[in-house]
Amino acid sequence: MILKERVCVYIDGFNLYFGMTSSYPKLKWLDVEALSKNLLKENQTLINCNYFTARVRNNQPKERRQTKYLDALKTTNIEIIYGKFYSKPVSCRRCNNTWKGNEEKMTDVNIAVKVLTDALEDKYDTAIIISGDSDLTPPARAIKKFYSDKKIIVAFPPNRSSYELKNIAHGSFTIGRAKLLSSQLPNSIETDSGYIIHKPTEWS
Repeated sequence: MILKERVCVYIDGFNLYFGMTSSYPKLKWLDVEALSKNLLKENQTLINCNYFTARVRNNQPKERRQTKYLDALKTTNIEIIYGKFYSKPVSCRRCNNTWKGNEEKMTDVNIAVKVLTDALEDKYDTAIIISGDSDLTPPARAIKKFYSDKKIIVAFPPNRSSYELKNIAHGSFTIGRAKLLSSQLPNSIETDSGYIIHKPTEWS
């Protein structure tokens, strides 16, 4: 029996979201586990799918939509790892106005720790990183240096790329519309408790 190549997927949630919605705003209701499987080759099998994100703050409509989406994702076979959203004052030098801005933190660090830990525990033969964030270059470089039997593949979201990541990875490509379109969640999802989650009307 020929053993299939083990693949773990690491998804930078916000990088994927903003890249995807900049071109395809109607495809937000994304099943990331299905997308991960759709990116595999015939000789590969998905071991786990890790989705890295942070809870949106200070915007109730966005918070509700994100909660609904994350609840929908929890009905699939993925692991969600949370970072933090921090509020900080943002000012305009021209008009001197100041307002509260949000900044997401810890996602790149969480991905780095997870991809390195999984390599140490020999959970995969190939790691697919879905992100265009160049801050993920150091962990990719470390995998290449210390785990020569493992491969790093970078799947860039639409309109997101990094020369540094592309240069250090064993391979890279950009996720196209067809893969995203074929990886959508059902419009209505029933949880184990019988609760029905509906796709946000704003995302239709």
